[in-house]
Amino acid sequence: MRVRDADFERKDTTIDMFRPRYREIVETKDQLVARYRHHDRKDADLLELRHQIESYKRQAKPKLDELLLEDFARHGIKYEQATWDTKKGAEGKPVKRALRVEDIEALKPFHWGYEFDDVLGKRGGFDVILTNPPWEVFKPNAKEFFETHSDVVTKKTMTIKDFETEQARLLKEPVVAKAWLRYLSDYAHVNQYFRAPEPYRHQASTVAGKSAGTDINLYKLFVERSVALTREGGRCGLIVPAGLYTDLGAKALRQLLLDANQLDTLFGLSNERNLFEGVHHAFKFCLTTFARGGKTTQFEAGFRVNPREAVGADTVERYLHDATEHVIVPAETVRRLSPDALSLLEFKHPLDLAIANATFRFPLLGRGTEPTWLLDIHREFHMTDDSGLFRTEPGKGRLPLFEGKVIHQYDSRFGEPKYWLAEAEARAELLSGRSKKIQRLLKASHLGFAVDERDISLDYEQHRLAFRDVSMSTNERTMIATVLPRNVFCPHTMSLESVFRDEVVDGKLRLNVRELDDATRFYLLAIFNSFVIDFLLRQRVTAHVSFFFVYNLPVPRLGPDDAAFQMLVHRAARLTCVTPEFDDLAKSGGLTDHRGGAPEFAA
Repeated sequence: MRVRDADFERKDTTIDMFRPRYREIVETKDQLVARYRHHDRKDADLLELRHQIESYKRQAKPKLDELLLEDFARHGIKYEQATWDTKKGAEGKPVKRALRVEDIEALKPFHWGYEFDDVLGKRGGFDVILTNPPWEVFKPNAKEFFETHSDVVTKKTMTIKDFETEQARLLKEPVVAKAWLRYLSDYAHVNQYFRAPEPYRHQASTVAGKSAGTDINLYKLFVERSVALTREGGRCGLIVPAGLYTDLGAKALRQLLLDANQLDTLFGLSNERNLFEGVHHAFKFCLTTFARGGKTTQFEAGFRVNPREAVGADTVERYLHDATEHVIVPAETVRRLSPDALSLLEFKHPLDLAIANATFRFPLLGRGTEPTWLLDIHREFHMTDDSGLFRTEPGKGRLPLFEGKVIHQYDSRFGEPKYWLAEAEARAELLSGRSKKIQRLLKASHLGFAVDERDISLDYEQHRLAFRDVSMSTNERTMIATVLPRNVFCPHTMSLESVFRDEVVDGKLRLNVRELDDATRFYLLAIFNSFVIDFLLRQRVTAHVSFFFVYNLPVPRLGPDDAAFQMLVHRAARLTCVTPEFDDLAKSGGLTDHRGGAPEFAA
């Protein structure tokens, strides 16, 4: 887990005549290794030297683990023992205690400074590092754990409710419950170490003033560790998920590669012909090389996604060496096209780069210029966390749940809902969150009065812009957007316009302020479903149309005085308002009612 000798030496300040210092341990090991390398004895003597080196390593390991334990303690990290609340039949509050050396031993740490003293301490690092690290998130995986205790859990078609039922049954068995708590206890202290200010300084990212990438991903840890292990001027090659160049949580790593290293090549590919076993064929990964130190001015990039022709390892190798399929990307272009996150668009041709440069002369959607409008996006319910609210049949007082697959472009009735929510329950849940936000706003503004919840309007009661969250650049269309009818709820697979916002102006609270009028909503819907927006999103999206990707789209701020605005509003209204539930909305698009809509789009 550690890299440099100095890290150990700085912390090893204890005075104990019976306890060797770190430098003494390393020097003794180096002497044994030197004798082994320069031996001129018989094989039996050589074997004896190897045994001595291994024996000394076993003796040194407790000292090294103690130093790592001190490092954990220096960051204030404690062990969190998971507990079980028998009354609630659920996990209880973890019990914290000081970490022990046995906890460190259980991690089986690799002490880089000890193992590679000559390379890291004297030469400054490795000349070359090539690695394909794990592509996993570091957190407990309930399904993965309980698969080892139940044949039922291994079924891929298992629903969330069925899994929760089976999990509850398994946890009634004392042996399984004990193993589960031990499993959970192994994560918290390690997670905290990876989030500490050092040695992993580039795992946390801040984008537009907000923290991004809350999960610890192992590939990200390996990227930062590889940089630290490479000597100045040395080279590194990585095979990692495509999130390295797209995900918000990897922004700090992109800054590290662009500002403190010389990025050479970056190629994005899907898992064509299952080059990696056990990975979905559409999963994107990244091949990248860089030199340690300096600063990136430009780099060679290429992106290949599910080509139509037959492919295999031979054609992938040809593609990687075919400069005609690559694009030279200036680092300054990355900063200009994605100033907040430094995410890279998947340019497949120099023309793509030229088009992106042309479109980004317009303001980004998340950066309005006064007095133009902004779009605030949110999600409503979660398919897993809020599953207790979902019902599988309609009924009195219930409203439908529109998942992403229910809609298509301009079409809010592309599919049928599978779940319904009792409006009273769902409204109370949403109202609670909205009320808390209003109270925080009042507190920050030093206004101490309460707000009557009857004065608070909720988004689901209004028409609102919505688009699918789940999508890919290989789909027929990546952006799928429409306007929803009133009185429908949505899960996290649907991204939604926040219809209302609250603000304090001149010491007065303004509730239910609308950012977009109906005409502007139609205009933005037409922009979202355009080929231009689809083209730009396809350069970024892997599996989800994230808020950030949408906020960073360039959008012309046209208004009612622009002829193009009126034309787009009218056409979007005709395509959307084809049923009576949109009659009132149709008027803002220049229609009398839904009968003025495009008849071929009517149900």
